[in-house]
Amino acid sequence: MLPLCRRSGSFSIGLALENDRQALVILRHHRGLPAAAHSFVQEIRERILVLACTTRKSVDDRLVFFHGREDSSFPPMPTTPGFANLTLVRHPLVQHKITLLRDRRTPTKIFKELVDEIAMLMAYEATAELSLDPVIVQTPLEQATGYQVSGKKLTLVPILRAGLGMVEGILRLVPSARVGHIGLYRDHDTLEPVDYYFKVPSDAAERDFFVLDPMLATGGSAVSAVSSLKRAGGVRIRFLCLVAAPEGVRRLGAAHPDVQVYCAALDRELNAQGYILPGLGDAGDRLFGTR
Repeated sequence: MLPLCRRSGSFSIGLALENDRQALVILRHHRGLPAAAHSFVQEIRERILVLACTTRKSVDDRLVFFHGREDSSFPPMPTTPGFANLTLVRHPLVQHKITLLRDRRTPTKIFKELVDEIAMLMAYEATAELSLDPVIVQTPLEQATGYQVSGKKLTLVPILRAGLGMVEGILRLVPSARVGHIGLYRDHDTLEPVDYYFKVPSDAAERDFFVLDPMLATGGSAVSAVSSLKRAGGVRIRFLCLVAAPEGVRRLGAAHPDVQVYCAALDRELNAQGYILPGLGDAGDRLFGTR
């Protein structure tokens, strides 16, 4: 097989045979070349040059080869098309556990464990952009340079009550995180949030906040919680949920476009009662056995 050579953004096959001598050496095989072969070599060379000229007109400057099982696509965008403020966590374990969470047959004990595990896996993604500072540590053998999360400790802010189910899983991943609380419930007639409790660290401007709620449905509670955090001085805020509806993502994005939402599933819509479809039911009732 003749090798391909690259020059000025095109591929020239003719360059593989630098001159007549090289072509003759290829065919001679150290045994001497019959005189009649010279015209044959000349014909091959001319055909190669014609092919190279034709190829030069149409071949793209980039040539990429893939193995049969390789994925030739680029990695997915960090945000979801149509929702610049939404990041879907598509890890296979998260998707597997979300499916178990949806199942109406899943008992309260298993439901709690699944919420806990999914929250921990999602926090791994949500903490990927935390800033780091270098630090010198002494190993048993010598000094080494490592890194630690910079600034004040991360603060988790669950929206009561369902958000409590996500706290312990994230604390296992970031045990030094502080925990605040925002008390909100949704009025079943107006579907609007009613707040009754708010407590976060006083130095809110210096902290990174993760607002936690398993469901982002109408978006009312999320908008209210983030607004309360900002009034307290919060600046760097992320919202973590397990399942979201498009209506809630749009509402939170419109009210607080600087707040990134992390969720495991973006569902189809809300029903007339404000529940996510297909959803997983009332997360609070399923967590605490009050359904």
